[in-house]
Amino acid sequence: MTSECELNPIIDQYLDALWMEKGLSQNSLSSYRRDLTHFDRWLSPQGISLRTVTAGDVRNYLAVQLEQKKSARSIARLLSCLRGFYQYQLRESFIQTDPTLQIESPKLGKPLPKSLTEAEVEALLEAPNVDDPIELRDRAMLELLYASGLRVTELVGLKLGQLSLNQGLVRVVGKGSKERLVPTGEEALQWLQLYLKQSRPILLGAKMSDVLFPSKRATMMTRQTFWHRIKLYSARAGIEKHLSPHTLRHAFATHLINHGADLRVVQLLLGHSDLSTTQIYTHVARERMKDLHAQHHPRG
Repeated sequence: MTSECELNPIIDQYLDALWMEKGLSQNSLSSYRRDLTHFDRWLSPQGISLRTVTAGDVRNYLAVQLEQKKSARSIARLLSCLRGFYQYQLRESFIQTDPTLQIESPKLGKPLPKSLTEAEVEALLEAPNVDDPIELRDRAMLELLYASGLRVTELVGLKLGQLSLNQGLVRVVGKGSKERLVPTGEEALQWLQLYLKQSRPILLGAKMSDVLFPSKRATMMTRQTFWHRIKLYSARAGIEKHLSPHTLRHAFATHLINHGADLRVVQLLLGHSDLSTTQIYTHVARERMKDLHAQHHPRG
């Protein structure tokens, strides 16, 4: 049964405003709703409403999350959600003071994204058996993923009309419905052409679909399905590193920067709205330089 907290009109009003102002995806809105509803449920037994909260209440709530072994990153995300919510309440004059204003975010280290070496990427790309229509499709997907730095969600959601073989470009609709044009690269383009000619017609059979990479049922593949395919080829290639759905995206960015690409160009290709998100890859490049120095310098 749905609780009153889940139907709180204050939360609904804020989420509607977020959707109109920022065009956030349903996944992002659901995440905000979950965090705010959890906070609302915690406040309710204490007779506190979302608009009568004090800074002390927010601190107590975050302390409880810490006691429940939530990570610093999770608590920082919660605080960020609450900050956005109360900034909106203040802006719309529903409250007089922002209870999150003086609360500091927990200090977070900058984790380096897990990546693959260029040799490991090569082994992964060569793992599919391209005589099989499904594995030829997967080869084309892996090549495009590495060549363009797409998110897996963006990749599986591609439609035929978003790919221009003549121009060697793919039009991607990313987070916040923002569009960007990304080059496919010659190698990926060749595999895409081969896949479209030989494999896609077999996968579709008599069915019609505008999905660029259909499943065996001629429907859009889920990101989870494609992730299982990546793990299959990773095992086949003998890669022992723990991979994530973003591993090839990280490899794309890391290898570009290692080869001298400008950070702002990588930002545009990845579809990051803020350069600071992309700057983590400069740390990756620095680590790579240190390794190379230690390996090859006579006094390394």
